[in-house]
Amino acid sequence: MRRTFHYSFITIVWLSLCLAACASKTETADIKTPLDPTLIAGNISKADELSREHNDLSKMREAVKLLAQTRDLNNRNYEVEWKFARCSYFLGKLISDEKESDKIFKEGEAAGNIASRVEPNKPEGYFWYGANLGEQAKRSPLTKGLSSVDDIRSAMNKVIEIEPAYQGASAFAALAQIELSTGLVGGKPEKAVEYLEKAIELEKENSYVRLRLAQAYLAVKRDAEAKKQLDYIMRMKPDPEYLPEFEESTREAKKLLATKFK
Repeated sequence: MRRTFHYSFITIVWLSLCLAACASKTETADIKTPLDPTLIAGNISKADELSREHNDLSKMREAVKLLAQTRDLNNRNYEVEWKFARCSYFLGKLISDEKESDKIFKEGEAAGNIASRVEPNKPEGYFWYGANLGEQAKRSPLTKGLSSVDDIRSAMNKVIEIEPAYQGASAFAALAQIELSTGLVGGKPEKAVEYLEKAIELEKENSYVRLRLAQAYLAVKRDAEAKKQLDYIMRMKPDPEYLPEFEESTREAKKLLATKFK
């Protein structure tokens, strides 16, 4: 009886040592060599170049692919993470397949969140986290929308706290959009007007902000002021870096002028 126990004990010890050795080898195998800084810089540069045409589906796919290859789970790079979030946002908007775009927005949301933790005193991570989350909320307002409103607000308020004029003061526009489209959770068009007027003070040539301000003015029955914003958009010169957004704003402005001011 004692001999059996002795042999069993030795067997258990031997197995434990083998398992420990295997685990050690696995852990060692999981530790990857840090990416070459030259490769990181090169991929970021290529992705930046591609994303200048962020209305081009194939170029945005390539930009996201390059940045995905550059992400390092063991050594997070702030610039890689927030730019992956930004490119994911643009790519997701271009894709018609709902499942694929939702997956891309979720990946962008996660990357933006990581960036905001890596550099909590910089605006980019918060902004693109909120932007990706906002697109998901827009597509599923009664599920994702209701559950994520507070997170979007928190992220955009953080951007405003750090750098209010970031991305053409678009954080204010994001907050205004919540007020204009979330009546179920207490959105107020008057608050949207307040946000957008602050944005215009910081950035006068953001056509998207002016379009949202026109919509907010219409919502509070300030039609004459809404028309001024729409007319301003039609006279604006486009920023080459944001041509798709400008074209979208002018299309919407034309529609509002045609339907609200006959």
